[in-house]
Amino acid sequence: MRAIPTLIRLLVLLLMGAVPAGVLLAGTAGAAHAQTAPATRVALIGVPGLRWSDLGPETTPNLWRLAGESAIGSLSVRTMGPVTCPAAGWLTISAGIRTTAGERCLPEAPRAQGQGALVTRDGAGAHAEGAGLLGQAIHDAGLCSAAVGPGAALALADRAGRVDAYAATVAELPAAEWERCPFIAIDVDAAVRPYLAPGELADEDDVPAATRAQAVRDADREVGEALARIPADATVLVAGLADHDRTPHLRIAMMRTPETARTGGAGGLRIGSDSTRRDDMVILPDVTATLLGARGLATPGLVMGLPWTATAGHTAPVADAARELVAADVAGQTVRDMTAAFFTAFAVAQVLFYGVAYLILRRGGPRGRAGLRAAALALAALPVSTYVVNLFPWVETPWPAFTIVAGALAIDAVITAVALAGPWRRAVLGPGTVVALITGVVLVADLATGTTLQLNGVMGYTGVVGARYYGMGNIPNALFAASALLCAAAVAQALVTRGRRRAAVAAVLAIGLACVAVEAWPGVGSKFGGTIGFVSATAVTAVLVAGRRLSATRLAVICAGGVAVSLTVAFLDHLRPEADQTHLGRFIGQVGHGQAVEQIQQKLEAMLRTFGNPNLVPILVAALAFLVFALRNPGKVTAGALPLAFARVPMLRAGLVGALVSGVVGTLASDSGVAVLSMTLALAVPLALAAGVRALELGPAPEGEAAHSPSSADAR
Repeated sequence: MRAIPTLIRLLVLLLMGAVPAGVLLAGTAGAAHAQTAPATRVALIGVPGLRWSDLGPETTPNLWRLAGESAIGSLSVRTMGPVTCPAAGWLTISAGIRTTAGERCLPEAPRAQGQGALVTRDGAGAHAEGAGLLGQAIHDAGLCSAAVGPGAALALADRAGRVDAYAATVAELPAAEWERCPFIAIDVDAAVRPYLAPGELADEDDVPAATRAQAVRDADREVGEALARIPADATVLVAGLADHDRTPHLRIAMMRTPETARTGGAGGLRIGSDSTRRDDMVILPDVTATLLGARGLATPGLVMGLPWTATAGHTAPVADAARELVAADVAGQTVRDMTAAFFTAFAVAQVLFYGVAYLILRRGGPRGRAGLRAAALALAALPVSTYVVNLFPWVETPWPAFTIVAGALAIDAVITAVALAGPWRRAVLGPGTVVALITGVVLVADLATGTTLQLNGVMGYTGVVGARYYGMGNIPNALFAASALLCAAAVAQALVTRGRRRAAVAAVLAIGLACVAVEAWPGVGSKFGGTIGFVSATAVTAVLVAGRRLSATRLAVICAGGVAVSLTVAFLDHLRPEADQTHLGRFIGQVGHGQAVEQIQQKLEAMLRTFGNPNLVPILVAALAFLVFALRNPGKVTAGALPLAFARVPMLRAGLVGALVSGVVGTLASDSGVAVLSMTLALAVPLALAAGVRALELGPAPEGEAAHSPSSADAR
């Protein structure tokens, strides 16, 4: 036990950054970052609607040449909704946080005021409270800003709406202003203008391809005009900072410094940031931090973005690099487009499974039960199969969506065969534990290698949607928690069978806390709400394994402990340098700045909306109904399968209850809401049923086994 305080001290040191173990686990592991001195000037060219598939050496020669002189990457432009209008993109850069421009899609032209202009933000919406932060930081440093176009003025205006120099076009801005002001922004909206219907963006099909091509050529010409006037010593950022239609995409991001201009992109640099923990993807609020950081100015604490980082280690020419970035957008689009259909099919499969299970367990024979056991294992193994399929280059195939589904089903069949093939197949918990173990190991391995399996996974997340970029997603977290608790229950069962109940409790706590550390670790799992649920579930499982009664008071204390652990991790993350913090630490910063209430409200509203999800709710209802009726009416629903399983392997009940606690608490503490509990049940209930089917084959438990039950007479 003396090792426990030492372990706690080590964890604190690691969280504080004194021991750089997390470096190997971050998404940018092993990458070398290009360091540059503060620039004399910094210029932002915003080209709303531009994506990497638009670029080519013949069609966009200016942008193509610039890409060859720059570090390049993908920009996720998600703001407050699924689609980002140009006004919202520019306003987000102004505020340094995701915001909205209300009903206005295109920025309004500012009012001339001397050499500069005055921007009005009327009608920009309540979320524009932070607008003007970038411009105010520039003016507070005693520097001036020059804007070309309405969007640029919106981004650079200070709190009072003032811009020092303004012109509607590049040609109209006097040459002296290009040299005088160290901050320059240029609004190039040619690529998005054909899609601007009154107050909103049009559908892509509403604009002919020839019109789109001409708009992109016009944008390239305007970019060329701007580059000809920007001083040579300036750092140039190019951002496709908004969507061009109602379909979200990843957009272009480029950063040219005087050094990369001389070396031709320094051998293939990529742009990443600590906001995404990826070396080829950034988010819109990062632009604010990058503009200030490029000039050597401190980033205000309200800014939720972090500076772009040019990452070395890529040697591909710009044509190959552009193809990789196009493929990243295609992958995100594929997953986004098929997610609804996939979850609909998954929900139908779940409901049909429980209906067939009811019929087989009531009337079926041994062969039917064997098939049911295999089907239960296959259903539980399907989620992890959707991650494993990302080991293969499905995006390069002619039919990516079909390849994902076919590949996942093939992997699912392999996992099911493994679960039923080894010597463990004879044990009640054996096959189910194999599926749970594979699920947990795959997710931990994914976290340790930069979450390449969750990114663009049909049960993961994608930069196109922009809800999450690194760490453990809410659905993977639900699967991880359920799999870990069921594995812990299997270990506890083996120890309790040998009369080692205290060792069983210690094993549950050790497994649970180790998984919590992986889940909560900033930059690795980076979960907040999920940690609350996992800590609570681990404690509940340990209480049941110990043979103690789970009272309402104990449950309340346990859940409060989960909240305390999550807040402690977030606070320790907040104590690290700002550039090293994850969203956990930045949440604590939001509390200090008074922004946390709004964020919590948004998450609460998102959670409540999930209760109307037509794909997730059927999974939840079917699994819960089957589970409740199976336990209350064992003879009618499952022929006593689950009670028999609990009698033979009492710790299964502890693991199942723990998984349910994790799912319920995670649902209430997460903006994914019902998705958390439904995915918990999608894994845990079929595995419990598979154990019940095997228990039916073995018959009633021998006398004496029930004495090991957590609900036996020794429970206090």
